[in-house]
Amino acid sequence: MATMKASVFKAKCLGVMDEINETGEEIIITKNGRPVSRLLPFRHKPKTLFGLHASGIHAADDLIEPVDEEWGAEKA
Repeated sequence: MATMKASVFKAKCLGVMDEINETGEEIIITKNGRPVSRLLPFRHKPKTLFGLHASGIHAADDLIEPVDEEWGAEKA
């Protein structure tokens, strides 16, 4: 975790925010040598994991349609 003086952060604020967003690394902002703030990238956390990958997973077949194969359990 890197540290940065408040005066330097004030001068380079927008560039530092872009860098934080790209790298994901936190920066501690100090004033008179004491930490006063922590800058970290915003990450959206879903309320639930249900449906998280719904847009990226696709089934190529119909799971409900009957299959033409005979199962060993049906032979008895």
